[in-house]
Amino acid sequence: MDKLAIIWLKPKPREGMEIATIRLSRTTLRASGCAIGAYPLPYQLEYDLVTVGGFVTSHLHVESRGADWSRVLDLHRRGDGRWFCKTKALGGVDLPAAGGDMSLITGALDCDLGLSPLTNSMPILRQGVHKGRGTFDYRMAWVGVPELTVVLSKQRYEYLRKSKGEPVVRFSSGNFTADLRVDGRGIVIDYPGLAHQVHART
Repeated sequence: MDKLAIIWLKPKPREGMEIATIRLSRTTLRASGCAIGAYPLPYQLEYDLVTVGGFVTSHLHVESRGADWSRVLDLHRRGDGRWFCKTKALGGVDLPAAGGDMSLITGALDCDLGLSPLTNSMPILRQGVHKGRGTFDYRMAWVGVPELTVVLSKQRYEYLRKSKGEPVVRFSSGNFTADLRVDGRGIVIDYPGLAHQVHART
């Protein structure tokens, strides 16, 4: 099992950063992380992520907080493909309600934590996309940040090429496309416009 500590910076330092400690085996990923951001309002976010075999999400716990407000999301996926969540909100900040209609994401295998390059790795790892294994479509439980809403997101991951010896995977969702540079493990190094690694240690 690989044990990693990774820091990603946003394109502009004032936009924020993320640090994650990761335990990566051949079929599972566990991670704890912390992020700070400035938009749509200043916030601090902490998360814990657990996957089971095949890098399928089992549990995501997220807490976000700012000046006089906080949000908590506890998101679970059961073995039959159904998702469940519990939420808590304190403070009167003008953000959408946390959580959502879990029936809309039934059958999805992955969570996708907004603004975090880490959760793009699970679908890449599952199919070995970074090893040149084609194009794959997914339904994701996308978690908005910092509000912690949960909605369905349809996404595609496609192997493109190697750049400077590192795999490049095209990510697309609706009209949005980004070419992700990943390492040999399948962990995102650079997500253009979102974040790039500045430090990684095994």
